[in-house]
Amino acid sequence: MKHHEKVADAFGSTAAAYFSSPSHASGADLQLLAAEVATAPDAMVLDLGCGAGHVSFAVAPHAHSVTAYDLAPEMLAIVAAAARERGLDNIRTAQGAAETLLFDDASFDFVLSRFSAHHWHDVPRALAEVRRVLKPGGRVIFVDVVGANHPLLDTHLQAVELLRDASHIRNYRADEWLGLFAAVGLHAQRRDTWRLPMVFDQWVARMRTPEVRVAAIRSLWATAPDEVREYFALAPDGSFELDVLMLEAQAIAA
Repeated sequence: MKHHEKVADAFGSTAAAYFSSPSHASGADLQLLAAEVATAPDAMVLDLGCGAGHVSFAVAPHAHSVTAYDLAPEMLAIVAAAARERGLDNIRTAQGAAETLLFDDASFDFVLSRFSAHHWHDVPRALAEVRRVLKPGGRVIFVDVVGANHPLLDTHLQAVELLRDASHIRNYRADEWLGLFAAVGLHAQRRDTWRLPMVFDQWVARMRTPEVRVAAIRSLWATAPDEVREYFALAPDGSFELDVLMLEAQAIAA
């Protein structure tokens, strides 16, 4: 099974869990995204890697239109149904990979992405596509779990993420993100950082992580050096904290 197929399969089968997940359905970052979109009348918004649609639902009341774009058709079905129930008739869905955006050049005023990019197979190509579909003066805001600067911490983070979710590729460090954006002509800056608590049992249940992998994560945490356990605020039940980064970017003038 190729990576795109693995992502679609993993999140197709867990769509309902992500729709109801408290850590995905709420957060001050959703309010901030809505406030930013509200500053641009008649904004055309792309919610890239929309998942269960929480960004789309937050910004739709302030936008002209929102396109919820995702690889998993089951996720898009949930988004479409919830949009109808909430009377958000300016949300439409489209299926595809982040590396191949099915839109004309200069189509969107905002490209927003939240907790998706760590699954993307080719981030440079996806960002080039983001740059292409962004209108002149348009803005990009990404929110994602961010990699740790110290290799010891980062190795443990990437390991537990992969054990929990086989479609995981990488939580990029802040400096990696800035470089990736700059390479495609987008000037990015850090907007905010915060810590996100992960309740262990909910975290693995949401992804339907096989028990053998759950046991491997517990073993890895249990034998981790003190520096790792302290940094991730590891609790006796396996719960821990992740670092989250919000980046904002605009096109670099030619």
